Amino acid sequence: MDMLEVAFWICIALVFYTYIGYGIVLYLMVKVKELFVKRKNAPSFDEASLPEVTLLVAAYNEEDVVEEKMKNSLALDYPADKLHFMWVTDGSTDQTNTMLERYGCVKILYQSERQGKTSALNRAMDYVKTPIVVFTDANTMINRESIREIVACFEDAKVGCVAGEKRIAMKEKDNAAGGGEGLYWKYESALKRLDGRLYSAMGAAGELFSIRTELFEKMDSDTLLDDFILSMRIVQRGYKIAYCAEAYAIENGSADMNEERKRKVRIAAGGLQSIWRLRELMNVFKHGIVSFQYVSHRVLRWSVTPLALFALLPLNVLLVFMSENPVYGVLLVAQILFYALAYGGYVLSKKQIKNKYLYVPYYFTFMNINVVKGVFYLNKKKGSGTWEKAKRA
Repeated sequence: MDMLEVAFWICIALVFYTYIGYGIVLYLMVKVKELFVKRKNAPSFDEASLPEVTLLVAAYNEEDVVEEKMKNSLALDYPADKLHFMWVTDGSTDQTNTMLERYGCVKILYQSERQGKTSALNRAMDYVKTPIVVFTDANTMINRESIREIVACFEDAKVGCVAGEKRIAMKEKDNAAGGGEGLYWKYESALKRLDGRLYSAMGAAGELFSIRTELFEKMDSDTLLDDFILSMRIVQRGYKIAYCAEAYAIENGSADMNEERKRKVRIAAGGLQSIWRLRELMNVFKHGIVSFQYVSHRVLRWSVTPLALFALLPLNVLLVFMSENPVYGVLLVAQILFYALAYGGYVLSKKQIKNKYLYVPYYFTFMNINVVKGVFYLNKKKGSGTWEKAKRA
């Protein structure tokens, strides 16, 4: 076997392990662990022992959703005297602040200069006085029991962060962005659930997560993935992220694939930024199982695996001409068929025709292309913590 063949099979192994193999390995490890260590039942609370909680929303020009978000927040099942509402609206130029002023229970933090979400959160946390803070986005609605479910997870002293579940509102006539994003988050949620059962979830999504206030560390203002950096730095300090599927946030999918592209490129750039800033977590001698989970679930898909994926096609073409092994011909046909299906998904998405079977190869290819684009975005946005919001359906 020559170097070309070695490179080809290494690329296949990387792609398979990152997107399929890790899930299988993780599932088996969880099952083995739970043969010896029984899963703990969720603790119950009496009303008197419930801690005070701050629900913190970082918002920029969110007048379209303020009323719905506040209606959702005020309906949460948690003692009113123990739940505090705080919005930080730095840089907003619409009616967001005016609308929030109608609610006397909301503490509004505002400055005219827009410095980005990370800077806004850094500033807002100076005003949080409760032992637990829950972060949520303005355009996401959370279930009524979410705060109680999150607080229950903190009964475990080793838990420093709780990640809620993100769900995409699936509509009768969904576009490719909504359909693809919904399928992706179902897969991602399953991995997070298994990660949490093995030891710790690998990061939290900003739509809904919570931390012990005392564990908050100010982040660099140019941080692109504040939710991921904040939660993983808590893991870096020896705590766990509990995954709580019973606390969930629902939001609409992106308005179209162009809006989804903006989001995916920013996330990919933030992923690359995070790999460098959290590089200590890759030290298996210091972090053990966390390093294995972090590299397998996050580092590979944000770095080498997309490159390996796109290297497979040219390597396969070369091997068809240079090798007599018929396997390479079969694999080349399989790759061409896969990308043909992806292109079919692209064409249908332009016509707003729903076909989930074509969305899968299309969205998968789309995601990996945007990881590569993220490199250029990161260089362009160096030193800046602001970005253009992706429009939701």
